Formats: sequence, C-alpha cells, structure tokens
Amino acid sequence: MRQGFAKIARDEKAFRSDNKSAPTLPVARRKATAMFAHQAEDRNALPFFTLLHDLLGYIQQAARNGCPAHEVEQELWSHLLRLGRHAFGLFLGLQGTGDLGPSLALPDGTTAQRLESTHDRPYRSVFGDFTLARTVYGSRAGQKIAFVPLDARLQLPESDYSYLLQKWDQALGCEVAFARVAATLHDVLGLKQPVDSLEHMNRHMAQAVEPFRQARPLPKPAKEAAVFVVSADGKGIVMRRGPDDPAPKAHRGKGDKANKKRMAVVGALYSVGRYPRSPEEVVAALFRDPRQPGQAAPRRPEPVGKHVWARLSRAADGSLGEPIDAVFGWLKAELQRRNRGGVKEVVCLLDGQEALREGLRREPVVPQVVEVLDLLHVTPRLWQAAHLFHKEGSVEASAFVRQRLLRVLRGEVKGVVAGLRRLGKLRGLPAAQRQRLQVLCRYLKANASRMRYDEYLAKGYPIASGVIEGACRHYVKDRLERSGMRWSKAGAQAMLDVRSEYLNGDWEGFYQFRIDRETKRLYPQCKILEEVIWTLPA
Repeated sequence: MRQGFAKIARDEKAFRSDNKSAPTLPVARRKATAMFAHQAEDRNALPFFTLLHDLLGYIQQAARNGCPAHEVEQELWSHLLRLGRHAFGLFLGLQGTGDLGPSLALPDGTTAQRLESTHDRPYRSVFGDFTLARTVYGSRAGQKIAFVPLDARLQLPESDYSYLLQKWDQALGCEVAFARVAATLHDVLGLKQPVDSLEHMNRHMAQAVEPFRQARPLPKPAKEAAVFVVSADGKGIVMRRGPDDPAPKAHRGKGDKANKKRMAVVGALYSVGRYPRSPEEVVAALFRDPRQPGQAAPRRPEPVGKHVWARLSRAADGSLGEPIDAVFGWLKAELQRRNRGGVKEVVCLLDGQEALREGLRREPVVPQVVEVLDLLHVTPRLWQAAHLFHKEGSVEASAFVRQRLLRVLRGEVKGVVAGLRRLGKLRGLPAAQRQRLQVLCRYLKANASRMRYDEYLAKGYPIASGVIEGACRHYVKDRLERSGMRWSKAGAQAMLDVRSEYLNGDWEGFYQFRIDRETKRLYPQCKILEEVIWTLPA
C-alpha cells in the first residue's frame, strides 16, 4: 500500500514538473480515475491531479489579473469541493467491495455465505452523493443479510447521511429553522436536502439524548461550587393542528387561537459560589443606581455545570402534572450524581406557580431543600401596588416600590402586607382597586415562607432565577416560537432534547457518544474484521 502511494506521489511530482500540455495522463492519474470513475456523477469529470493542476493554474491567473478577493475565495471553495469529492471517491474506491471470500464464520458459530451479486447503498457526504457496491453475506438471497464487511469497516451510519453531514445539519438546526439549514448548506456545499429528512434526522438523534445524560461525564467535585441551585418554569409552544383537530373558527373571538399551545416545563441545575449582599445593594442594582466614582462593578460568581432540559406536556389539555414530575425527577437524579452524600446546600428557585410547588412536594429533589421565591416575581407586584396609589412613571411610585422592596429584602414581608392593606383603607380605594390590592397581598402572604431574603442574602444564595428565565427565552422561545412555526408533539420534544445538549456545551461529547452507541448496535460482529486481511485493490 505504501509503495502504491509512493508511486502516485512520484507520478504527481513528474506531472507538476511538466509545464508542457501533455496529451496523455500519468499512470497514477489514470489508475485513480479508474478507481472512482464509477462514483462520479459526471462521467466526463476531470481526474484528481488535473483538478489540482487547474486549481494552481487558476491561482496564478487570478493573481495576474488582480481578481477581487471574494471572487477568488468563491472559486477556490468550488475547486476544493471538487477536489474533496474526488479524494473521497478515491478513498472509497480503495476499500473495494468488502469481499472476504466465499464464506464467513460468524461469532455466534454460524457460517454466512457470500451472495452472488453486490448490494448498492447510497451515501450522502459533505462532498456529495456516492453509491457503494458492497459484498454481503447471508444464508441465501432474499433472506436477512447477516454481515456487510464494508459497512462495518467504514462504520457507516444507519441512514444514508454521513455522520459529519448529520452533525452540521443538526448543529445548525439547533439555532435556525430546517428550511434555513437546507438553504445554507446548499449554498455552502451544493447539497439538496429535503426539510422532512432533516426533521426525521432530528427525531432519530434525540433517541440518544437520555442514554447520554446517564453516561455524561460530571464536573469534577473539586470544581463544583458551594451551593447547588435547581429551578423550573413553564413555556408554551404553538402546536400544529392535527388531522382530527377541528378547523379554526372563521372569526375568532377574544381568547380564541388559531393553534393551541402546549406547555413545556423547563428545568435547570447548576452550582454557584456564595455571593453575600446587603438589601441595599440589591435595591441599588435593581434600580440601576449609578456607582460611586472609582467603585468597581461587583464580580458575580459564574454558574458551574449548568444543564437545562425540558419535557413537553403529553396530555391533550396541556396539563403540567406529568412534565413537572419528569423534570423534577431528572433534577433529583442529577443532584444525586453531582452532590454525593448531600454535603452541599441545595436551593430551589421557583416563581409562585402552585403547580411547580406541588411538583416539588411530590418529587423533592433533596430532603432539605431551601425554597426561594424568585425576587423578579415579587417586584412586579410591588409596582402594581404602587400604581394603585400613584401615577405610573411618577417619582412617588418609584419611591413607593423602593421603600417596600427594601423592607421585603430585610425579611419584613408581613409588615409590608399589613401596611398595604392599611393604606388601601386610608386612601378609600374603589372596589375594583381594592380587589386587585387584596390579590397582591394574598400572593405575598402565601409566599412569605419562601421570602426570607435577609437570610438568603446573608448566606450568599441566589434570589433571582435569571438562569431559568434565560433558559425559557433562549432555549425554547428563540428556536421553537419563531414567527409561523408550528410543531408536532414528537418534533417539539425531539428539538428540545437535542437542543439541550447543544446549549449545555456537550455537543461534541454527545455526538461522539451517539456515533459509538449506533456503531455498537449496527455492527456487533465487527470483531470478524480483526481476524481477516483486508486486501486493497491493486
């Protein structure tokens, strides 16, 4: 094999030194052409070394002509794709058909016979489409094929799309619509890919997400921060109307939607260092007070090992019981793996949604979890209360909120509630406004046990769920709620699964895990190849 490549190199060198227009091809180029000519879509395509010679000639000519750089880039890329196609075709041609003799002894003790005719399979790579002629082994024609040596040697994927092409397709698909993926890669690689094939690929890839989660390497214990934080929230996804669903009304009234949403429950887990603060510092940050001259911005600790995942509601009515239990079950399992022995404190940041609190009670992530009401769900209610007494945007309304927020952060929630009720009576609010004030006060009173912010700040706990809010926005909304998007249940869940690994920073590890897992499943008999000599074509 080395001698063969050495001869090709010598012939190539001789070809490059020949500045004359030779009417015949060097021997190596004729052999290379014969090896992969059957792979080329264009039977009149130039052989590999002629393409290389043309590329070098183009570069010299473009330099002499002073061509614009962007035009040269485009032309070079086209040349390189053609070179890549012929090089990859040469590689495939060198493998032969995988003929290992008239019979093969399989690991299970049976013997498979070589079938008379080769079996073709398509292979779509980043360099274009190829057809592989493969020798196959089985009991007889028409029966299930027992072993395909070439497939096992090349570790070919189950689908016609190469692993590299699938990786690029799905990495792009985690950010943009599949129609945009198809258009982009057609522009870059010249490949035409149906959107439904990309969607099917996404669903197939999602099957490897759960096994990967269970095998995913954990952050080293020494790198985990002092406090673990878990959080959950819900986000609606617009669903595609099913074949049995009623058609939307010709005239929709208030609250009627052309397409229904189905809720996805998003969970997040990470560890973070303690960040003690005073109530005054938090208020100053929320109101964006200017810092004193020379005062540096505080450095917040960065989350460690942040992972997100979401489960879409499977119930037709969009009820959250099952997805909440699934997400909290996942959070619990992750904590058991990362917080061995429960030695570190665990904080659960939630909004006031009762369904999430019930889910935490059904599936407690740890026995002693510190529940914290997200402060960003408290401040809007203080602003609503302020606007019952003062004009929106007024200095008085801002002072009203600042004063009461400071008291809330000092642990004086009950005093704030009593003061609001007393003020409502003194001001003689109209009935409708009194009702709104009572709703606000009931919310604060019901969540007072989760609003011990003075204790949380002293211990350096996070009190705002920016991570989960950002996850709902970036993880779900930015990909699944774009204009005009409608999802099937299976399609939405598959995208949530695959996109989670993309956003968690595990994309490379996940993709290699998927390849290894599929290879083991497809080729359990690949050890046969260790005992045979694979002869390359002369």
